[in-house]
Amino acid sequence: MTQKLWATKISGVSLPLYLVMMCILAVTIACNKLPLNMLGLTLMLVLLGHLFYYIGNILPIFKSYLGGGSVFTIFAAAALAATGLIPAHVVDATKTFLNDNGLLDFYIAALIVGSILGMNRNLLLKAAVRFIPVSLAAMVIGFFAVGLMGIVLGVGFGHAVMFISMPMMAGGIGAGAVPLSHIYAQGLNTSAGAMFSQIIPAVTLGNVMAVIGAALIAKVGADTKYDGHGVLIPITADEKSKPVTNLDATRIGVGMMIAFSFFLVGTILNDLMPKIHTYAFIIILVIIFKAFNWVPQSLEDSVVMFNQVVMGNLTHAVLAGIGLALIDLHVLAQSLTWKFALLTLTSVVVMGIASALIGKLFGLYPVEAAIAAGMSDNSMGGTGNVAVLSAANRMEMIAFAQMGNRMGGAIVLILGGILIRFLH
Repeated sequence: MTQKLWATKISGVSLPLYLVMMCILAVTIACNKLPLNMLGLTLMLVLLGHLFYYIGNILPIFKSYLGGGSVFTIFAAAALAATGLIPAHVVDATKTFLNDNGLLDFYIAALIVGSILGMNRNLLLKAAVRFIPVSLAAMVIGFFAVGLMGIVLGVGFGHAVMFISMPMMAGGIGAGAVPLSHIYAQGLNTSAGAMFSQIIPAVTLGNVMAVIGAALIAKVGADTKYDGHGVLIPITADEKSKPVTNLDATRIGVGMMIAFSFFLVGTILNDLMPKIHTYAFIIILVIIFKAFNWVPQSLEDSVVMFNQVVMGNLTHAVLAGIGLALIDLHVLAQSLTWKFALLTLTSVVVMGIASALIGKLFGLYPVEAAIAAGMSDNSMGGTGNVAVLSAANRMEMIAFAQMGNRMGGAIVLILGGILIRFLH
């Protein structure tokens, strides 16, 4: 028995040693001594994330039907916050750490730059040209589907699209729900706070449904002719990404510098043109550099190394942070009327089906199109994309998910300012 316990490993750490570290964490939190800085919060999120992900992947129902470790990590962390087992001041510090202090930016910058530079150049250009119209078409279809369902349920077309469909497609909270609430408030001469409280339930529930939907799509479509195994379009042997196997500490540091330099340029451009998100600028910049072969192969490999290290060590931590700081189970419980849930589900299901069918017409694998377009366009922005792609085991599509999310979100904000005066 003892030998079996030591043989059981969670992310490379034997179970007894892992439990010792968890006990140390629990005592530190209980004594109110957890450093609310990078050290304390990173350790907390990594330990919780790896443990919950491991549990979710061995629980029968979660493993088979509810997204496995990714979904369990989000909900288990959210439950810790909702029950007060993680104190409110630690939850608030985690939220600040994710957003204001840049853990999410650190993670997503590594993923976007690494995934694009690690992709075959011809594959990237062919896939991007086909993916963008699929993503936008699915959003249009989802918009009208939710509106029509709103009429059927007696909620009304206008209310259904303005407070359920559009918030879900707006690109998350910071870049979506917050500016959209201000746009609505200005159009209706009311407070932004009142609008935000009406918008946030759809964003949250839509994200949860999209994560579960992505996991189900990946499971149902696994190993069929519709499954691209993380690649959007059929590829030749030469176009396959060749993973870097020999990690080098110095080159990982070089990769970090390259990735973050792209992020800083994106930040400068966002300051000049605030309506376009920093992540969108990063995607555009890296695609341009990749298209023109402006990054030497050795530097590309360095960024891919950095991507692999970050993704392997921080993905579960970010999922725990999403659940702990961004998923409010009380808000979800209060909003769960059957009509609201059905309207939210309509957006996720219709956009998933639409993106799969239209994606097939454009030569994309339907499974990948449904996940990267249909599910990600209903997710909570950058954090939601991480959760969606992690649940489907397709993190390599982060650039495409962000591409559709940011472009669609910008369009939603523009249309929101126009339509709110006529549809509400």
